[in-house]
Amino acid sequence: MGLRTQQARQQIWPLKERDPPIRFLIHDKDGKFAKAFDTVLRSEGIKVIKVIHTPYRAPNANAYAERWVRSVREERLDRVLIMNGQHLSRVMKEYVAYYNSARPHQGLDQQSPIPRSILEPEGPVQCRDVLGGIIHDYYRKAA
Repeated sequence: MGLRTQQARQQIWPLKERDPPIRFLIHDKDGKFAKAFDTVLRSEGIKVIKVIHTPYRAPNANAYAERWVRSVREERLDRVLIMNGQHLSRVMKEYVAYYNSARPHQGLDQQSPIPRSILEPEGPVQCRDVLGGIIHDYYRKAA
């Protein structure tokens, strides 16, 4: 078993309880993604999609990933001094939860990918600090 295969196994362990579960992994045909790596992912029910060609220096070829990287850098990583791997993991988990459940997205008509279960039309507006107050999340509390 190669190093990358072991890394794939170690990354999947904490993801087993994730809700919603990981369904896809998209990667190019780089040599570091061996067949055993893909086999580990498929054994956990993750569909592996290999991109045959990713054009060199073509920023629009992967616009979704580029947008995500820009958002996470501007809104999060450029504003926090990361101390170690554990701190980075904690910061990213909190940001991803905010990004998917509270942050408005232009492509989704200012909705979030995972909508809040109950949107109150009336009631006082509440503020929740995200990541120590660098981001403020506003919502209506039930009256």
